[in-house]
Amino acid sequence: MNILQVIPQMHAGGAERTVLEVAEAILADGGQALVASSGGRLVSDLEALGARHVTLDMATKNPLKVWTNADKLAQLIRAENIDIIHARSRAPAWSAKWAARRSHIPFVTTYHGFYKAKSRLKRWYNSIMAQGDLVIANSDFTARHVREEHEIDPNRLRVIPRGVDLDQFDPALVNPERIRAHRAAWGAGPEKLAIVLPGRLTRWKGQLLMIEALARLKLDPGPLLVCLGEGGDKLDYQAELKAAADAAGVDLALPGHTTDIAAAYLAADLVVCPSLEPEAFGRTAAEAQAMGARVIVADHGGAREVVRDGETGWRAAPGDAGAWAQAVKAALSLNAEGANTLALAARKRVRTHFSKVQLQQATLRVYRELLD
Repeated sequence: MNILQVIPQMHAGGAERTVLEVAEAILADGGQALVASSGGRLVSDLEALGARHVTLDMATKNPLKVWTNADKLAQLIRAENIDIIHARSRAPAWSAKWAARRSHIPFVTTYHGFYKAKSRLKRWYNSIMAQGDLVIANSDFTARHVREEHEIDPNRLRVIPRGVDLDQFDPALVNPERIRAHRAAWGAGPEKLAIVLPGRLTRWKGQLLMIEALARLKLDPGPLLVCLGEGGDKLDYQAELKAAADAAGVDLALPGHTTDIAAAYLAADLVVCPSLEPEAFGRTAAEAQAMGARVIVADHGGAREVVRDGETGWRAAPGDAGAWAQAVKAALSLNAEGANTLALAARKRVRTHFSKVQLQQATLRVYRELLD
């Protein structure tokens, strides 16, 4: 199978990681894996697998450029004998659909996000992600949203949860030095609790909520809140976070992006995912559970499928600082035996339901279904 995946950029993110994982599966199956995007730090990882990257302005939303990209993709399809084009975001999906129809090949989409539509025009724009010959949803929550929002024929819809690479996210493979390096970079001494919030520095990820929740706890000594993720050009928001933490008396670290997130989970005393809006899946929570970390997620969206409350982690009411304070208190008060039981249950659930291998095999089945 010669498969072309299209995505706006290849920076860090759940959709981008899935592109890598599917490319790996295509190559292992004896096929050819191409990716068209505007580029990014993960291009080198993609090419290291043996896949090819084609740099096109897939991030553009300019209607004229989107139409021009359809021509470029159609040329690429012909030149490389592409069998299927697989789109993972809205703007490039429009280009991919037009290119697929001109080239008479199947068009697949993966619905990675929870797209809101406050107008008919926006709903029409979003609808491209439900127009694939087959449509992949990354959780049952996302699948329900697709059915309700777009009235898609259920026979065209496939649910494939995002996958965790259990060869990377394995506590046994992380040496103590990697853990110490993270804590030193954060400024977390031996007696300091580190509460890690992985995710881009953007308001809906809930960083301000966690500052308020930790302030309510009034722990002594207070924990360190580590907001681990890219800030991009959002300097005003970073300044707002620092000011809020100072006013609340909460210790805050903003170390930016890390390439060793597996060790970061082990360096954390607690991992929190307090998103104010529903996550389509909740990959961060799945990865942290694979490492046996204590995890709290917002009780909505796809995260509800990943974390079983009280069994593999905790769920707290979205946007409720008081509820989050109580959940943090419960998680930190768990004794060593309870933490070990929780870690074993969490790792087992990830292995059973959310492994990278399962995602890869299921995606290849979708491709074969279309070609057959």
